[in-house]
Amino acid sequence: QVQLVESGGGLVQPGGSLRLSCTASSGTLDSYAVGWFRQAPTKARERVACISASAATTHYVGSVKGRFAISRSSDKKTVFLEMSNLAPEDTAIYFCVTDPGLMCTAGVFQYSRTQFASWGQGTQVTISS
Repeated sequence: QVQLVESGGGLVQPGGSLRLSCTASSGTLDSYAVGWFRQAPTKARERVACISASAATTHYVGSVKGRFAISRSSDKKTVFLEMSNLAPEDTAIYFCVTDPGLMCTAGVFQYSRTQFASWGQGTQVTISS
């Protein structure tokens, strides 16, 4: 099972940008789709964006569409989440996951956790002036 490590979080002002990375410590990220989730204090974890196993398809939830972009490195070891025009409501811990139970198409981002799930430890993103 691949181990995932997120990085790139930090403190930025509203309107700023960040690039998060989700890196496989071993293996590659082309077996299953990869998703980014986030969890703000006192709130449930929510979906943010996903990329299919082939990297041909991506999906974004409405609140981040047009501001965030998900992509995968050419060596297939890292999935990026480019975030721009950040707002205080984007403040959260951001997690990545790869799992055969993650479905990612242009119109669908669904997740049913399986025993093969790999989650990272999360990276904190704080948007504040």
